[in-house]
Amino acid sequence: MAKFYARRRLSILAALTGLIASVGLLNGPTASAALPTPVSAATARTYLASLTVATEDRTGYDRDLFPHWITQSGTCNTREVVLKRDGTNVVQDSACAATSGSWYSVYDGATWTAASDLDIDHLVPLAEAWDSGADSWTTAQRQAFANDLTRPQLIAVTDNVNQAKGDQDPATWMPSRTAYRCTYVRAWVQVKYYYDLSVDSAEKSALTSYLSAC
Repeated sequence: MAKFYARRRLSILAALTGLIASVGLLNGPTASAALPTPVSAATARTYLASLTVATEDRTGYDRDLFPHWITQSGTCNTREVVLKRDGTNVVQDSACAATSGSWYSVYDGATWTAASDLDIDHLVPLAEAWDSGADSWTTAQRQAFANDLTRPQLIAVTDNVNQAKGDQDPATWMPSRTAYRCTYVRAWVQVKYYYDLSVDSAEKSALTSYLSAC
């Protein structure tokens, strides 16, 4: 995990590059915000080339090892913060629950007006992170990963689409909206790079292919 902290400075600089290169991030008529802009395709390709290729190992995985939806401020937890960020005209009650608003799911192009129709997707799934190196992290590091609002790791999407994705990586699952795929793989690589997570061979091949078209 030595690289876990050393890469913060590089990631900040790369994010500035990605901001300029990613004006197409918000794809959808009612989207007002979304996950932090990922790095550019060129930077993502550089990051991907540096990632360790290793076989995944899920031994010992338990979702509870990644404390998530922690309190962020006041009565608002991580889920509620993302719902507010990713929606349009979101109204929250005194407990920070979204009582109204509109959400555009960039994965499938659906628009929802009830927060209950949205899941907050861990773009790099918790199980995938465990398989790729998070099994050696401390609980505090896993909590930071599961609630990361700074990297492009959390996004509000249609609940059944998120459930269909499950813990799959880009070798076996991609958003049905082809217009969002470049953003998705750039974000995936950025998160894996920042957290010094490995990729398996099929995952790297898929990422390489998608990034070549960005």
